[in-house]
Amino acid sequence: MKKIIFVSVLLTNFIFYAQLPQNILTPTQRVTDYDEYEGTVYLKTQYKEASVIDEKLGTIDAKLKYNIFTDALEYKEDKNLYNVYKTPTVHARIDGDYFYYCEFKSTRGTDRSGYYVLVELNDQYRIYKKYTLKIKDPLSNEMTHTQYPGELRTVTTYYLEENNKILELPLNKKELLASFSDKEEELKSYLKKEKIRFRKEEDLIRLIAKYNALKIDNPTQTRSLLSNVEKSRR
Repeated sequence: MKKIIFVSVLLTNFIFYAQLPQNILTPTQRVTDYDEYEGTVYLKTQYKEASVIDEKLGTIDAKLKYNIFTDALEYKEDKNLYNVYKTPTVHARIDGDYFYYCEFKSTRGTDRSGYYVLVELNDQYRIYKKYTLKIKDPLSNEMTHTQYPGELRTVTTYYLEENNKILELPLNKKELLASFSDKEEELKSYLKKEKIRFRKEEDLIRLIAKYNALKIDNPTQTRSLLSNVEKSRR
C-alpha cells in the first residue's frame, strides 16, 4: 500500500511536456556572436516551464526561453532549435509572464511590432514592458595592454497602449509629469502622499491608474491617455 501511495505522489508532481506542433515553429540557429561577452542574450539562461497558447490549437505545455537579441521565443527539440512563430494568435506564459507578439504602431505611425509582456490590463488602456539589449563591445587599451570584455545588459522599457498605439513611459519624474501635464498638480500631490517610486513596476501601474481615474472624473476632457502624452512630446 505504501508503494502505491509513493508512486502516485511522484506522478502528480511530474509535468508532462508535449512537443510543439511544427506549424507554429520556425527553424533557427543559436546566436554565438556574444558568447565571449559578459551577460547573456537571454532573459533567463535556462529553459523555463511555459504554456504556449495557440488560439486555434489550444494550450500546450513546453519549455521555452526568451531571446532578447532576436526577440524570439526559443524551443529546443532533441538537438534542433526553433522559434515559436511570430503571430498575434500565438502567445506564451513563461514564469508567470505573458509574452504577446503585438503589431503595435507608435502614435506617429511607426511600426513597433515585437514581443511585449503584459503588465496591466484595463478597459481603457494597457501597460506593457519590452526587453531590449544594451551592447557594449570589447575595448583594448594599447598603452596598458589591458583588454576589457564586451558586455550585454538587459534594458526594460514600459509602454502605454490604447487602440493598438503605444507610447514609451519615461521613468523620470520630470518627464513623466510633463507627459501628464493636464493633471500634473494632482499627480504631484499623489506622488508625495503615496511615496511613488518611478522605477518600481507596481508604483508605475498605480500612477497610471490614478491618471486614468482623474481623466474619468472630468467628463469635459478626452478620456484618452495617449492624446495628452503625444502633445507634450511634439
